[in-house]
Amino acid sequence: MILTCGLSPAWQHILVAEGLCPGEVNRAGEVYWCSSGKVLNAAISIAHLGGAGRVVSVLGGPRRADIQREFEDWDVDATWVECRSPTRVCTTIIDSATGRATELVENAGELGAAELDAFRRACVAGAGDSDLVLAMGSIPPGVPPDIYGEILEETGARAVLDVRGPELLAAVAAGAFLVKPNREELGWTLGRELSDEASVLAAMRELNDLGAAWVVVTQGAEPVLVTSGVECFRLWPPPVDVVNSIGCGDCMAGAISVALDEGRAPLDAIRYGMGAAALNLGEVLMGRLDRARVEELEGRVRLEPVSGS
Repeated sequence: MILTCGLSPAWQHILVAEGLCPGEVNRAGEVYWCSSGKVLNAAISIAHLGGAGRVVSVLGGPRRADIQREFEDWDVDATWVECRSPTRVCTTIIDSATGRATELVENAGELGAAELDAFRRACVAGAGDSDLVLAMGSIPPGVPPDIYGEILEETGARAVLDVRGPELLAAVAAGAFLVKPNREELGWTLGRELSDEASVLAAMRELNDLGAAWVVVTQGAEPVLVTSGVECFRLWPPPVDVVNSIGCGDCMAGAISVALDEGRAPLDAIRYGMGAAALNLGEVLMGRLDRARVEELEGRVRLEPVSGS
C-alpha cells in the first residue's frame, strides 16, 4: 500500500493551439480540465498503473468538488482535508506545432494551523497499513519545512520524496529511502550551482551521506543520474515524440513507488519510472498511464555505470 501526500494540489486548464504566437490572439483547438499538481498527478499515475494506494491532500473552494468527483470515478481511496484557501488553478498552453508547453502556475494558498494539523494527522492515520509513503510537491506559505520529516518519523514507513529545499533536507535527515529532485532543485536545495555532471554527482552523494539511501536526479532529456552511496549510474530515457512535458517527474515518482511496493529492486523501479515519464511525455493529460505501454518503454531505458564513481 502506498500513501501519497502533498499540500499543493491543483485544478488544471489545458489549452492546445497550433503555432502559438505570443502577444496575439490564439485560438485553442483542444481544451481540457483535470486534476493536477504533483501530489495528484502521482496519485493518478499510481491508480492507472494498478497500484494499491490512497491519497491525502488539502482542498478548498469551488474546485474541491471537481477533484473529488474525478478521484471517486477512479475508485481511489482519498482523504481530503478541507481548507479555507481555494485550490489553485493552473494553466498549461501547448503549442502542438513545436511540442513546447508553457505553464502558468498559481501558488498554493496559505494553510491555518488547524488545517495543517488535520493534514498531518490524516497522513499518519493513512500510513497505518501502508508500506511506503510518497511525499510530493512544494509547501504553502507558513508551513514548517520539517512537515514531511515529522510525518516520516511518526509513520516509520519507507519513503519516496519528490520535494525540494529545506523540506527535502529535513526528510532526508528523517531517513528517506529515495529522493528525486531535478538538477535545478538539487542545486537550489544545497545552495550552489551544479555546472557539470561531476558537481551534480557530488551533490547527490551529499544527500546519500545525510541519510538518503538512493538519490535520483532528472535533467530533462539528458540522462537520469542515480547514486546509492556505493554505486552510481546513468540511465538514458527512450526517445519519444513530445506532446506535454508537464507532470513527467510526478508520473516517474508514482511509478517508482508502485514498483517498489511490488517488491522490485530500486534500479528496476527507477527504470519503470522512466518508462512512465516517457509515456506521459507523449500524452496531453498527466498520469493517465497504460501499464503495458510503460513496460514497453521501460525496456528501452539504457543503463550504464558511471566510471570512476
